[in-house]
Amino acid sequence: MPHDPTPHDAEPREIAALKADSFGRIALMQGADGVFVRRDLRFVPLWLRLPAWWLARREALGLRAIRGMDAVPQLLRWDGRRLDRSYMAGAAMHLNPPRGDVAWFHAARRLLVELHRRGVAHNDLAKEANWLVREDGSPALIDFQLASRGHPRSGWIRLLAREDLRHLLKHKRTYCAAALTPVERRLLRRRSWVRELWFATGKRAYRFITRRVLKWEDNEGQGPKA
Repeated sequence: MPHDPTPHDAEPREIAALKADSFGRIALMQGADGVFVRRDLRFVPLWLRLPAWWLARREALGLRAIRGMDAVPQLLRWDGRRLDRSYMAGAAMHLNPPRGDVAWFHAARRLLVELHRRGVAHNDLAKEANWLVREDGSPALIDFQLASRGHPRSGWIRLLAREDLRHLLKHKRTYCAAALTPVERRLLRRRSWVRELWFATGKRAYRFITRRVLKWEDNEGQGPKA
């Protein structure tokens, strides 16, 4: 994949460390054109360099596919070692939950519709940390390391899109249950074979790798905070 030209004339400086895990260090940076977020793979252990690069490249490709879309990060630069993306001010859902905020969940659903129309499924929306409540109260999405891309009408992307929606509805059930419609309740009860396979096999392996091998301490492998 051709590299995006750097938007920074001078070497940016770090403002704050946001997160560090086995797949990279994420920091808030100040560059010539403003504040942005950097995922830096130079701190990754040698034996994890390849999977860390694969995940970062996957994120770069996902962000490139949704370039120009509102409420998602914009890809600024990817050179194989550092991924720079635009910064969106706000708080993760679990830190500022949209409790009883029907408008927030309607906007979040519209955001997913636009994402899926562009042929991208996020695949990691069970994590509340990947949903932002921005300063103006609107929703946003971050962390596209596991995103899938394809034709929006393909069976695979449509299946993954339904799983994205199910995860949003699970959050709605937690914070805004009274606003769930009968159709949404039926969708919550409908479990795809992807979900069943993940819980039967993949989730066990995921937990073993993240908790025993990589020593992640937090839930669902978000990584220890820097």
